[in-house]
Amino acid sequence: MPPEKLEKLPVTEKVGYALGDTAANFIFQTMVMFQLVFYTDTFGITAAAAGTLLLVVRFWDAIFDPMMGVIADKTNTRWGKFRPWILWTAVPFGIMGFLTFMTPDFSPSGKLVYAYVTYILLMTVYSANNLPYSALSGVMTGDLAERTSLSQYRFVFAMIAQMIIQGLALPLVVYFGHGNNAVGYKYTMAIFSSLAVVLFLITFATTKERILPPKEQKAKVSEHFADLSRNGPWLAMFALTLVLFITLAMRGSDVLYYFKYYVNPDAVAATVAGLPPALKKLLGSTDAATLAFSLFNVLGTTATIIGIFFSKSLATRFGKRNVFIAGLLGTAVFCLPFLVLPPAGIGLMFASEIVRQFVYGFTIPLLWAMMADVADFSEWKNHRRATGIVFAAIVFALKAGLGFGGAITGWVLSVYGYVPNVPQTPHALDGIRLTMSIFPAVTFAICAGILFFYSINREAEVRITDELFERRRLQTPLPTAS
Repeated sequence: MPPEKLEKLPVTEKVGYALGDTAANFIFQTMVMFQLVFYTDTFGITAAAAGTLLLVVRFWDAIFDPMMGVIADKTNTRWGKFRPWILWTAVPFGIMGFLTFMTPDFSPSGKLVYAYVTYILLMTVYSANNLPYSALSGVMTGDLAERTSLSQYRFVFAMIAQMIIQGLALPLVVYFGHGNNAVGYKYTMAIFSSLAVVLFLITFATTKERILPPKEQKAKVSEHFADLSRNGPWLAMFALTLVLFITLAMRGSDVLYYFKYYVNPDAVAATVAGLPPALKKLLGSTDAATLAFSLFNVLGTTATIIGIFFSKSLATRFGKRNVFIAGLLGTAVFCLPFLVLPPAGIGLMFASEIVRQFVYGFTIPLLWAMMADVADFSEWKNHRRATGIVFAAIVFALKAGLGFGGAITGWVLSVYGYVPNVPQTPHALDGIRLTMSIFPAVTFAICAGILFFYSINREAEVRITDELFERRRLQTPLPTAS
């Protein structure tokens, strides 16, 4: 067995790497869960305008993300290609996460301009940070099992951040705002953004790059992009990522609307009344809908974390692609009950979400582990490696999905007649229920279908890894980045 495969990443390095996704998710999950409702109910722009904003920014991403991939691949420092970007962007990321959730006293048109500027800058810094961070996982180790393990660590820690955001963000907004959500968001995001900066610095300090491009590699940028266009597994992963993050953003941004307007407030109050006082104090709010929403997300995310722990063993036994497909189909099935659950069916809502999130947890580490495999496939097939470019287009698909998903939710709410901060019409409630159930069920199923076009099975993974190791062994030894 090649020694590269036997090399195990230290637990401290896996944890250090994983903390980078904790950092990013303090801001990313806030965008997924609260950005649309912040823009409509606190910032004061219409659902249609907010949806259009989330989509328009994607055009800038289409320009910047490939550029960032090229820049990352061409970066050469004593720290490596990708690690320095985590260092350089840590403070700007925190600043823009804070400013994006500020509510300046501007005119309606001034607020819209402010929203565009801050969101564009946030997404630009996000690319400059998250693209190299994601690509880093592809060069820390060439061992397939270690990559899956690294992704497992990453997403357990990402889910911890998600749990904190989903469980504590709104209670903190209520606590700091004392009825003024604009003030509440400001102080809440100051805390989360500061934590993100500290954790990014830890990630930079504790990780190491080990896989370098072939010494003789002289390929032009145009050749790398041409490689992508002929890379079937990469095309499948691009399409999967786009549709998957449309789905996650669409449903994630709808949950608060669902609890705020559809769920029966008396049933929510009865549920909250039965909570232990210590749990109420931890969640930090006396508002029943906020407490129920937070608990719904905390329990769901806990189920996701448990599901993540099964991912590696299932992938080892059945293959990454097969586990991914099964997890997505199961997730689609458990979205469907939300179409028919009555407003007072709190217990069934919680039970359905817990099972849905548990099954979805199987899939979470696999996306990025498979992307590292795609980077290997490209090097194996074309004899040149461009990890940053491979991951750049996937990060673009992620952000495009995030924008499209938020835009779709905004447009659906607008079409169905949503009006902020008032009781909704039955037609508007139909739009909220469909965005929690049928729409994501269909798109999760589409994601599963896309994976049938992903051709790297278990046997191909092993073959590619063995052949790449042999090529690297025959090269003149190169110093590792530290």
